[in-house]
Amino acid sequence: MAIPVVDFSKVGNGASAEERAANMALIAKYCEEWGFFQLANHGISEELLERVKKVCTEFFKLEREQNFKQSPLFKSLSDLPDGQMLENVDWEDVITLLDHNEWPSQTPGFKETMTEYRAELRKLADQVMEVMDENLGLPKGYIKNAFNSGNGEEEAFFGTKVSHYPPCPKPEQVTGLRAHTDAGGVVMLFQDDVVGGLEVLKDGEWFDVQPMKNSIVINTGDQIEVLSNGKYKSAWHRVQAKPDGNRRSIASFYNPSMKATIAPAQQLVGEEKGVEAFGYPKFVFGDYMSVYAEQKFEPKEPRFQAVRAM
Repeated sequence: MAIPVVDFSKVGNGASAEERAANMALIAKYCEEWGFFQLANHGISEELLERVKKVCTEFFKLEREQNFKQSPLFKSLSDLPDGQMLENVDWEDVITLLDHNEWPSQTPGFKETMTEYRAELRKLADQVMEVMDENLGLPKGYIKNAFNSGNGEEEAFFGTKVSHYPPCPKPEQVTGLRAHTDAGGVVMLFQDDVVGGLEVLKDGEWFDVQPMKNSIVINTGDQIEVLSNGKYKSAWHRVQAKPDGNRRSIASFYNPSMKATIAPAQQLVGEEKGVEAFGYPKFVFGDYMSVYAEQKFEPKEPRFQAVRAM
């Protein structure tokens, strides 16, 4: 079974009313049943996406590859006896791009290209959140306002994780990235066109998130699950290490401000059954992240319970 794909141009102004209604319904269905879907025709130019692929691939080769091959992780796996698993680590090289941290400087065009790309991803995040608002019956801008403390100022966290999963000499003995749900809000992933490995859990079975050229994969994080009062679920996903290929993965996260208060939207809580019936407390996102940092790879339900007690 393939991960669902949505033609995002059919929910925009150029779509007919029938096309838009049908595709809005598909997005609602995929948010409820998968927590993962791919967007085609999302509005980000192919020219920009090709530049992103180019600079990220060159960045790894120029600035990261040799250090990875000399890392304790690489040596530990090389020395590991056959049949044993390398536990509590991920076969991943990763950097995080934020508005104000230091970015790679040796790769020509990296900063300019990724700055432009991140600006386009912010616009796409706004559009995706507005679609979720509409499908959930919430006022336009509800999710974005909730993530920005509700005061109209842009305080939400927007980060981009540039990852590479190099060829692994013993892929059966280490994971690329351990299974987890994402802590935050809306995640937009630009994954490798060719090298697979990303999998999502649905109904107790793992499914490949198939490579699809220049698509953007959308997945919902824990805070969307809370805001939707459980209607949308954050999905478990993982990355398998591969013996061949160097998988490129560029994930951008639109998450609440650390000061934002998160709770199920009142419009989604029935009068006859309180929020407690669904198990989602009201909490400050920074408190949730403190719990998540210790329990990222563990079941999410105890995280909600732990933050309730804080």
